[in-house]
Amino acid sequence: MTTDPTAAPVPDFTPSPVEAIKATSQYLRGNLVEELASDSDHLTDEGKNLVKFHGSYQQEDRDARKNRPKGAAAGKAYCFMIRLKLPGGKLTAAQYLVLDELSDKYANGTLRLTTRQSIQFHGILKHDLKSTIAGFNAALVTSLGGCGDVNRNVMACPAPLPGAARKQMQKLADDVAAHLAPKSGTQAYHEIWLNGEKQTGLDTLPAEVAEPIYGKLYLPRKFKVGFALPNDNCIDILAQCLGFLCVTDKDGTPVGYNVYVGGGQGRSNGRADTFAYPAACLGFVTPEEVVALSEAIIKLYRDHGNRADRKRARLKYVVADWGVDKFRDVFVADYWHKPLAEAKDAPITNVDLHLGWYGQGDGKWFLGLSVENGRIKDAGPTRLRSGLRAIAAAVGCTVRISGQQDLLLCDIDPAKKAQVDSLLNEYGIPRPENLSMVRKWSMACPAIPTCPLAITESERALPAVITQMETDLKELGLEGEPISVRMTGCPNGCARPYQSEVGLVGRGGTKYTMFIGGDSYGRRLNAELQDSVPIEQIAPKLKTIFTHFKKDRSGRESFGDYCSRVGLDALRAMIA
Repeated sequence: MTTDPTAAPVPDFTPSPVEAIKATSQYLRGNLVEELASDSDHLTDEGKNLVKFHGSYQQEDRDARKNRPKGAAAGKAYCFMIRLKLPGGKLTAAQYLVLDELSDKYANGTLRLTTRQSIQFHGILKHDLKSTIAGFNAALVTSLGGCGDVNRNVMACPAPLPGAARKQMQKLADDVAAHLAPKSGTQAYHEIWLNGEKQTGLDTLPAEVAEPIYGKLYLPRKFKVGFALPNDNCIDILAQCLGFLCVTDKDGTPVGYNVYVGGGQGRSNGRADTFAYPAACLGFVTPEEVVALSEAIIKLYRDHGNRADRKRARLKYVVADWGVDKFRDVFVADYWHKPLAEAKDAPITNVDLHLGWYGQGDGKWFLGLSVENGRIKDAGPTRLRSGLRAIAAAVGCTVRISGQQDLLLCDIDPAKKAQVDSLLNEYGIPRPENLSMVRKWSMACPAIPTCPLAITESERALPAVITQMETDLKELGLEGEPISVRMTGCPNGCARPYQSEVGLVGRGGTKYTMFIGGDSYGRRLNAELQDSVPIEQIAPKLKTIFTHFKKDRSGRESFGDYCSRVGLDALRAMIA
């Protein structure tokens, strides 16, 4: 075994074509400069793969193709998505206002909050890519590593509540993100998008100079890191490739972190060897060891991840195939080089959405607002985007994004709370306390029309399903239950559907695979209830189960716990 990226063993399999693209890219440069300068409205396959590392996906607006006038030239309506890198989801008011302006100037006039505490721009044309990226970089915001086979955005509980633990987690999220950022890739980013000075002779540079952590081939696939508290798992730590669960003493002072490895959501239809997998507990580290351990885990994954089959290339498959004991043994012997402490007793006990007004403990306040499916837009009387712009400009609040696709307006002076409430009224922005529990706990990925992987609707389909569920739950007297419902347009699971109490995963057309029985605190995966369910049947089937839940639940048992207890056979019999 080796930890040297320049001396990796010769694989006994045929690497995927993406590995060859990375190997010859001169550390993520490729021919992107030339391709961006061409008249074509899209990139080559090589450029399409390399631009991901810079935070962008080439997509197609399927609505534009579908609505094309008769007789118009055939072909795809190419466009691009750009995803930012925002550790812990933090922005200043000035940065938020710049992003809002850019969404009008170059994108589709909306901002999309992601389930990983970031922001996506949609509908950008190829000739506007460079201007868009230069625009938010001028505000000290980057997209490097927002996508691609590197460490992605590092998550951490965003709430600026009192206590040292949350502050430390936010600081460590910044530290890990900075340490795991591509080194030569950063130079390439500056050259391509910000007119930085071009380096020469890159093809002769040894990997340990250009990319001391990743090497020339980077990672087998994406890598995700998150920080959470046992009493507030708002970032779904067991869905992370590498999770740090903060352990505190009786006074709330952080003493270290239980380490979890191998979490992941994505799976592929028709392949039983792909699956969602909850992270396994590896051990315990002190705060001072967090950054070093992150690098060591990355290196293990770099050396042992599957580079032949990208559908089975995530770290979770290394953990699942080896087992956590072997994984720990290899990690300690070849990458950590010292004993790894045993994990502390710190079970996950809660999740907080952080919605509504909260005191920060420093004399300031923050307001958590529910953003349905993360889409910040003006729609009819609800002018969310205009209202948020007005609040940021008038109050100067900092902005934080949650792992539940919501927005926290932070560092608000008590004297300005009334002004914020008045602006909410003026722009028709609903307060969280006036929304149903099932709507606040719902999430969806963007899916159609732009995501190239989507096979069904998601963001545009889930609100109608939730509306019907609201009616049914109110009729049953269950409107106060925090039932989590998550929908995705394909099995890749970007909205973490396999950790929800009700998961709806696109199967094709207007049909979905229904999953049920996950844990409301993210500790247990759900299970497949029924495949290929037409969307109009989802709410009626759930109402039947809700009816049994109300009648047969044990005490204050949650919906997910009830479904897990009674089992799939009983649930399937209910909806037969």
